[in-house]
Amino acid sequence: MNGLSYLEKLLDGAEVEWMSLGDIGNFIRGNGLQKKDFAESGFPAIHYGQIYTMYGLQAEKTFSYVSPELANKLRKAQKNDLLLATTSENDEDVVKPLAWLGDKTAISGDMMLFRHGQNVKYLAHFFQSEIFQTQKIKYITGAKVRRVSSRDLAKIIIPIPCPDNPAKSLAIQSEIVRILDTFTALTTELTTELTTELTMRKKQYNHYRDLLLSFEEGEVEWKTLGEIAKIQRGASPRPIAQYMTEADDGIPWIKIGDTSPGSKYINGTAQKVTPDGAKKSRILNPGDFVISNSMSFGRPYILSITGAIHDGWASISDFSERLDSDYLYHYLSSQRVKNYWGSKINSGSVSNLNADIIKTLPLPLPDIQKQKWIATLLDKFDTLTSSISEGIPREIELRQKQYEYYRDLLFSFPKPEATSN
Repeated sequence: MNGLSYLEKLLDGAEVEWMSLGDIGNFIRGNGLQKKDFAESGFPAIHYGQIYTMYGLQAEKTFSYVSPELANKLRKAQKNDLLLATTSENDEDVVKPLAWLGDKTAISGDMMLFRHGQNVKYLAHFFQSEIFQTQKIKYITGAKVRRVSSRDLAKIIIPIPCPDNPAKSLAIQSEIVRILDTFTALTTELTTELTTELTMRKKQYNHYRDLLLSFEEGEVEWKTLGEIAKIQRGASPRPIAQYMTEADDGIPWIKIGDTSPGSKYINGTAQKVTPDGAKKSRILNPGDFVISNSMSFGRPYILSITGAIHDGWASISDFSERLDSDYLYHYLSSQRVKNYWGSKINSGSVSNLNADIIKTLPLPLPDIQKQKWIATLLDKFDTLTSSISEGIPREIELRQKQYEYYRDLLFSFPKPEATSN
């Protein structure tokens, strides 16, 4: 779609006037409503914080209600009002719009409604455009809490096609909305489809992993992990600040925060400890395992570096030649093992995954060649699932950028010289 030529065809010679929001409508501030006022039923109500967390670009029903008695004291939005959250902790979100398409609803403070005679969805799309954002940024005030006043919002200009012919103006606005809604719907549909696909692939991977790691009684030998590996808890030298260093001879200091979501390995650290500090910790080598013992307990990682480990870890090292490290990784990641850790943690006698529990883990030991074969298959499944996990956000981002491109293009009506800056 050639946006400029399409706009010319859509306008069919009609003029576009850039008008201030104050000239086409009125801002009305909400009042009084707090989240503690919500009731299970009653009069529909919207709190400004919900615009960020619970609503998209448009809505006709609320998620919350207040008592009729309180509603009588509150300001109310009506169909075709544009609702705006006027405070935020960041510049991008402040004045986030919501096109209200439902019946009367009460609104809270720190939000306002804009009452006008335009297509409310046309306004909502415009409020998200780069053209609006560039104007808005000049009027944001506040330090921690960022806000824009109604007086300053009223100065922002918006393109209104043929304002002297309201019927034709609304028809043009509706066509622009139709195009942008189509892009939005396609993005939503793609997000749903790709998310469903990822969920199914993960279920498939988990199913085959648990199937490949299940063995009939007597099919393989079983040992406890403590019988074939050295299990230790990490240790932090005290006071840790005394041993932190940036020196070249420092030892990587491996903490929970050095992991990457979905990663199998720990490849580097943000900090180092001195050699003396490392001696007061636990030093591990490439190929050794760490396993979280509190936050997200039981999540295993393989080290690709030599380093000292924080006391939030337990370590698994010195396994015999009978155990393949990739096989061990997949086994520790299986649902069977997660259930085992959960049964121990939830027993009430312990609050974290300590070394003594890890030592007791039953471990099936097929011959080393079969372990490698199982690990190779599961690595392939893991790689496929990971590639989909990484590709989905990229694909969704591309669709979102496509919407943003055409949105900004469809609002790029020529400005008179006096208002071109």
